[in-house]
Amino acid sequence: MVLSKDELVGLLTHEVNVLRHLITKIDPASVDFRPTEKQRSTIELIRYLVLQGPVLTQAIKAGAFDGAAWGAAQAEVDAADLAGLDAKLATHPAWFAEHVGAMTDDELRGVIQLFGPPATRGAHFVSLVLANYAAYRTQLFCYLKLCGRSELTTSNLWRGMDAQPKA
Repeated sequence: MVLSKDELVGLLTHEVNVLRHLITKIDPASVDFRPTEKQRSTIELIRYLVLQGPVLTQAIKAGAFDGAAWGAAQAEVDAADLAGLDAKLATHPAWFAEHVGAMTDDELRGVIQLFGPPATRGAHFVSLVLANYAAYRTQLFCYLKLCGRSELTTSNLWRGMDAQPKA
């Protein structure tokens, strides 16, 4: 794998931290906002982001997607409010360090087939888990902007912090 396990865990941790930062920018009145009737609401989008990382990690480790595990995780996050979702996210960096860190380099180089052509587990971590975080947190950022959070900048989206005031 091109990334070391420590780098992968660091990138996953960064994604979780950016997401947690963006959650602090949600006005409670806009948790049910959805840009169109067929898109996820803000809270539904966050629920997806909370469950996808660990459940997809388990699928990658096992080499197969477990629909029952997804359903159980979905039921758990569906019962949570924003504070509960944030609390769950707060556990993810340590969870990733434990579960990804326990994988051997040979396991990461092992080829599996989940939702498309066969690829290494390492490639699946990048194309599924990391890419999902980046894509869907960008969607969350756009929701925030649509809800009037015009002060948010790319620093919020990519660094997980407010922009520094200009001198």
